[in-house]
Amino acid sequence: MDCNNLADLLFPNIHTTPEEIEARYPERELPQGAKVTRIAPSPTGFMHLGNLFGAVADERLAHQSGGVFYLRIEDTDQKREVPGGVETILNVFSDYGLNFDEGAGLQEDCGNYGPYRQRQRAEIYQTFAKWLTQQGKAYPCFCTEEELAAIREKQAAQKANFGYYGEWAVHRNMPLDEIKAKLDGGVPFVLRFRSEGNLERRVKFTDLVKGQMEFPENDQDVVLLKSDGIPTYHFAHVVDDHLMRTTHVVRGEEWLATLPIHLQLFQAMGWKPPKYVHTAQLMKMDGGSKRKLSKRKDPELALDYYKAQGYSVAAVIEYIMTLLNSNFEEWRIANPQEDIQKFNFTTKKMSVSGSLFDIDKLRDISKNVISRMKTETVYCLLTEWAKQFDEEFYALLTRDEAYTKQILAIGRECPKPRKDIAVWSEAKAYMSFFFDELFQQEEDYPENVSAADRRAILEKFSLAYDPADDNNQWFDKIKTISQELGFAGNTKDYKKDPDAYKGHVGDVSMVIRVAVTGRTNSPDMYEVMQVLGARRVKERLAKGIV
Repeated sequence: MDCNNLADLLFPNIHTTPEEIEARYPERELPQGAKVTRIAPSPTGFMHLGNLFGAVADERLAHQSGGVFYLRIEDTDQKREVPGGVETILNVFSDYGLNFDEGAGLQEDCGNYGPYRQRQRAEIYQTFAKWLTQQGKAYPCFCTEEELAAIREKQAAQKANFGYYGEWAVHRNMPLDEIKAKLDGGVPFVLRFRSEGNLERRVKFTDLVKGQMEFPENDQDVVLLKSDGIPTYHFAHVVDDHLMRTTHVVRGEEWLATLPIHLQLFQAMGWKPPKYVHTAQLMKMDGGSKRKLSKRKDPELALDYYKAQGYSVAAVIEYIMTLLNSNFEEWRIANPQEDIQKFNFTTKKMSVSGSLFDIDKLRDISKNVISRMKTETVYCLLTEWAKQFDEEFYALLTRDEAYTKQILAIGRECPKPRKDIAVWSEAKAYMSFFFDELFQQEEDYPENVSAADRRAILEKFSLAYDPADDNNQWFDKIKTISQELGFAGNTKDYKKDPDAYKGHVGDVSMVIRVAVTGRTNSPDMYEVMQVLGARRVKERLAKGIV
């Protein structure tokens, strides 16, 4: 067959050459060892944990090495694209602090290796598709969906491997005159790769996570260009990763099955493939067994879930790092206050098998991360969350900024900070008693304290309370009240002879705590009262006396 003639018939409007395209995308001038990575989501409107999982690895590999991290939008499948899908992608990665050096934007691209949206690169793909056709490595296929379904039925009946290959590739050797007749008749076609692979031969490959691997060669004549001239993922990512000079591709291990196709395409194009990093699937326990996280079953797969719940970005990134590198937790224990970017991320410490996602562990990490934050940071992040998800709470938080910061400062910025808040959505319940509008009696007074003694405790403490007292003076007054009312001034005395006392100083303190906070568990009561102020403290003591 005259392959040049065929190429001209299929691509009459393509006059650029591969050499001209290559000249537009020169080798990058980067330091030796610098990595070029990309995240390439589809604008489906759904961003999931796996997107972030891979993006964190991409960003670390690139920026630790002085390389480039870029965003490419893989929008070749218009059926799956939703309005605002690109904006969702950009907002999510912005929220999580993953800064791209170049790539797609809402208004325009940034960088010299674009366009960064695949549908805008049609001429580029078709130039290389034409070249493959000229080399006899690609051909048109005019099969309808019904014809392909019929082939599949025959393969099922004969127990043959499914696909378009060998004897089943019915248009592989179609004469040029027949091709021309179909084109003249306006019959739509796809462009297929002419595979020379054989399942009896093996492809050897080294993955940066999985190590040495072997696969059967690809024998399928996969589709390169769809009938609208837009490429499939297989062809598009090969062309783009080459031209954008991508050195490392991080993607889920579910893509391993198609790796022989991609390596075969790189070889057919005469290009060196990037290094592949196939990450383990995110798993969760379901009863006594593990399963893959599911969009349908698991709300925690969607990144929107973490924003709505109020997980801090830093906590989610920190948790993902524990899944990505097995030595991260050890590093964090040794460096509790260190910036996470100081951690030396490496593919050598990535899990070969499935990474187990544990929401309880994420909560624990989140508590630790928030406890290490400065008061100003907590205030900014909490009010930002509340503004979007709880307007009533936002109004209370911002009514008196100094007062709110006093609340958040309790037990913070000290050697052993409190860990009361795991997610911002829990802050309202934790802080509610500080606001009169939210305060309510949530728990009962100690059962071993009579109503008469309760009233006496609150009356005496109300008269004695002075916000100018230091912590010791404040507690001495509670001890004195305890002794005056027949309670032990310390727990040691009570334990020695419990029958001699109505209770101990802890019971008296609990009465005061419940009156002032409405609950039996709260931060340090001395600090709480300092923040509430004398007027509010005495008002609540008075209500408890009634």
